[in-house]
Amino acid sequence: ANTDPLMSFSKDDIHRFIDSRQISNLDDNSFEVQANGKRLLVQTSIDPSLQNYLIKKLDRKNSSQIAIVAMAPEDGRILTMVGYDKTDPSKNPCTESAFPAASIFKIITAAAAIEKCDLNLDSVLKFNGRKHTLYRSQLKEKTNRYTNKISLKNAFAKSVNPVFGKLGALYLEKDELESYARAFGFNHPINFEIYLSPSRTVITNEPYQRAEIASGFNHQTMMSPVHGALIAATIFNHGNLIEPTVVDRIAGADGAELYRSQPATINRAFAPDTSNALHELMKATARSGTMRRAVRRYRRDKIISQLEIGGKTGTINNKTDDVKYDWFVGYAQDKENDGKLILSVLVAHQEYIGTRATQYAIMAFKQYFKSHFAKSDEPHESDRG
Repeated sequence: ANTDPLMSFSKDDIHRFIDSRQISNLDDNSFEVQANGKRLLVQTSIDPSLQNYLIKKLDRKNSSQIAIVAMAPEDGRILTMVGYDKTDPSKNPCTESAFPAASIFKIITAAAAIEKCDLNLDSVLKFNGRKHTLYRSQLKEKTNRYTNKISLKNAFAKSVNPVFGKLGALYLEKDELESYARAFGFNHPINFEIYLSPSRTVITNEPYQRAEIASGFNHQTMMSPVHGALIAATIFNHGNLIEPTVVDRIAGADGAELYRSQPATINRAFAPDTSNALHELMKATARSGTMRRAVRRYRRDKIISQLEIGGKTGTINNKTDDVKYDWFVGYAQDKENDGKLILSVLVAHQEYIGTRATQYAIMAFKQYFKSHFAKSDEPHESDRG
């Protein structure tokens, strides 16, 4: 075993000398720290131009908390970690599991229902009552002249609570929902160079409680914005949940390398075939669901028009009804080439609704891909005369 603590580090070791507050809103991609009385250079995966652009766009007037996490899906490298907390500016909300997951949890329920209930995108599901309520009466299997029929694809895109509530209460067993939640990263620590508080959910045998969890209509399922990015990235990783990383490399004062990040998989959340279905569900959310207006506004934009965008939105008020939590978790990818970006955005609106999570997402996608397209247009060495 290596006895010199400065010879090499694990992600856990790095917690001792790098705090999440040092990464949040970092305006460069490297900084120095002291550890065991020695000077270390930390090189991060942060993209300073994207990070600084988003910091300037934060709507501090109308929000009590904002977190924006951008990530490369193939290796889990965090490209932005932008955080704002009005009551405690020293906090990094990106790494705190302090926010109700709301309808983001429908991603987990959809994966479980596709695999355990043999549903597909066109499976027809029924519900009574309104789309965004969840009453016990809406969980009954009854069909009358008021019953609505909807496909799984549209129920996800439009975030229909009673459909997902019935999946949780009547179709999925407690153990099944629990095991999918765990496979997606809930209820266990996630290895990261800075401390990431575990996302939590408690699932019981009581059908209505399971309905609340499955639809996201509850305050018991809590998650962090970093975790939101990991959930979205599973669709590009054949169902694998990957470890996030924000430190690329650590070197001593003499230049000796003490740490280099390596892509790592936590576990498989769902079968590779299910990735395609979840990808289509997220795409439908942007095209015809809860993101439709936000995306349509930019359809003639020269950057956004070149992208396929998909995701899941979620909104829920806090228990005292004075804060509205607003989520976007999803992706954009270049339609022609290989560029992809994962985003997880959480906004806690106060009395007035300011900049919404989907608006931050569009801003971030536009800024990132503007740079991406400019780079791909540059002549390669072999093209130069």
